Amino acid sequence: MTAEPDDHFFVVDGRRWRRTDPALPEEVAAALRSHLGRGRNAVKRAKQAGDEDALAAARHRNGLAKHGLGERGPEWWSRPEADRIADARRALADLDALDADSP
Repeated sequence: MTAEPDDHFFVVDGRRWRRTDPALPEEVAAALRSHLGRGRNAVKRAKQAGDEDALAAARHRNGLAKHGLGERGPEWWSRPEADRIADARRALADLDALDADSP
């Protein structure tokens, strides 16, 4: 059964946002949300500091997390669940590798 379009999006201040893929295991989704939160904080700090390299790195982190959560990229509801979960796990591994490469 396919979810209704309203199940795919939510609206905040008149702007429509894609929901997180509900098929993701909670521990994967939670870890991706953690990376997203850290990335959002890093964007704020980089903007305040005027650091374009840090801003690009933070936005890259956000993009990886958003793709992993299914909030960007191909519509999660049109893809097989196993593929979506595998993509989320790959995004999480890529994000964890960013942390491992950090000083």
